[in-house]
This record gives sequence, C-alpha cells and structure tokens, in this order.
Amino acid sequence: MSEKHIDEVSGVETTGHEWDGIRELNNPMPRWWVWTFYATILWAVGYAVAYPAIPMITSTTKGLLGFSSRAELQQDLDLARAGQMKFHDMIATKTVQEIDADPALREFAIAGGASAFKVNCAPCHGSGASGGPGFPNLNDDDWLWGGDLDSIQKTIAHGIRFDADAETHVSEMPAFKEILDAAQTEQVAAYVWGLANTPSKPELAEAGKQVFVDNCAACHGEDAKGKVDMGAPDLADAIWLKGRGEDAIVRQVNSPKHGMMPAWSARLGDTTVKELTVFVHSLGGGT
Repeated sequence: MSEKHIDEVSGVETTGHEWDGIRELNNPMPRWWVWTFYATILWAVGYAVAYPAIPMITSTTKGLLGFSSRAELQQDLDLARAGQMKFHDMIATKTVQEIDADPALREFAIAGGASAFKVNCAPCHGSGASGGPGFPNLNDDDWLWGGDLDSIQKTIAHGIRFDADAETHVSEMPAFKEILDAAQTEQVAAYVWGLANTPSKPELAEAGKQVFVDNCAACHGEDAKGKVDMGAPDLADAIWLKGRGEDAIVRQVNSPKHGMMPAWSARLGDTTVKELTVFVHSLGGGT
C-alpha cells in the first residue's frame, strides 16, 4: 500500500488526485451539512409520495393527501363569488342613483364597471376612457346624449344608431352639400371655428353666422352649445370629435360622419350596465 500524502502547508491528507502538480486536499464536508442534505432527499421523497408530483403520460400521480391546487383555486373562486353575490343582488334591484348614493355599493359597482369597461369599451374609448378620433372622451364634461346617471345608463343599454335596439339614440346630421353652396359652407365653417378659435378668414365668419342660424341652429342651438336630446354636439367649446380645423368642419358639413355604438344591455345584462354606468359617471365628467 502506498503511503498517504500529507500536504506540507496545511497538514491535511490529500485525495491522491493530482493535476499539473496540484494536489486535492481531502477535506470532508461538515457532518451537519451532510445530514441536512440527506434530510432534503427524504423530504423530496415524502413530498413526491404525499402530493401530485411524478409526471405520467396524461396526468401526474395524485399523492396520498389528494391535494389539488386547481380544486383549491376553485374553492377560493366560489367563496369570492358568494361574497360578491349579495352586492350583485342589491345592484340588480336598485336604481343607479341608489347605487351611487351607497358608498359600499358604489365602490363595488365602480370596480365591476372598470373590469367590464376594459373588456368591452376600451377598444373604442381607450383604456383610460380618453377616446380618440370619432370616439368620445368620457373624462370630460362634453356629453352628446347627457352626462347624468340616467342618460349614461340609457346610452350604454341601448346604444347609438344601433338598428337592433328599438330604444337606441337616433339622430343624423344631414349632408349639406346639396343645400349650401361652396361659399356658404366656407362661411359657416369660419363662423363655427371662430366660436372658440380664430378663423383663417375672419371676414367670412359674420356671413357664416346667418348661414348657421338658418341651417344649423335648429339642432345645435342658436348659441351653438348643442342639444343633448338630439345628440347635437356643443360647437362653442374646444372639443372636436370628428376632426379639428375649418377644413374638417367643411368635410363634416358636406358629408357628415355618423358614429355607431352597440347596445350593451342584451349582451352584458342590466346589472353590468348599471356597474358600467356608475364607473363612467365616476370618471369625473358625469353631471
């Protein structure tokens, strides 16, 4: 038997392994570490026996304890739904005014409405409800069909120009291309733009005022502030739905764009419509 080699510097026996003159010291692992390692192996074996762990062809072993994370999640969801049900039942029987006046119901309705908004309304109105070209901003005070709770609820429930709902909002601006000549259209565009801005040709605005009174005031009002019962927008503020500038006004006068919003009552149900109503009203623009 060869004599064991002892390292001169450390005084520790080497293993006999040597690479390029470098010898490996034979320092055993601490006993506490070794026993801990063995304990983790035993724990892993016990876990694999007690819980679903070993993959098979179409499933896994079930484990002696019969634990299922999916079943546990389902139980949590069932408990959450049961807790929510009382609020849903109350919302179903109350008016939007009563819901908005109850702090607990209002908080629940806003949370539910925000979730429904992200799924159903955000594609058009944006995730922050700020709208976009042709889609109204729901955070401001400009409401085509009214911003109180009842008006918002009716708009969501029955939509706008939605043929499948008999109670939908209906109004259409006629095309004035065959009614006004090019000069009159340019004049009324200068007048309308000049209500909140400086027209490019101020001299046209005065003549455009009479054109407006004769052709537009019936819907938009003589003060051009619009009429919510007709869905006619306020033309005297700085909010423009179809486009800004005199050229955009000329195009709208000649060939109006008419938006459409679907009726959500049949698809979402009255309870979700009420939640959406309270949520939209809470954004700050509701009256």
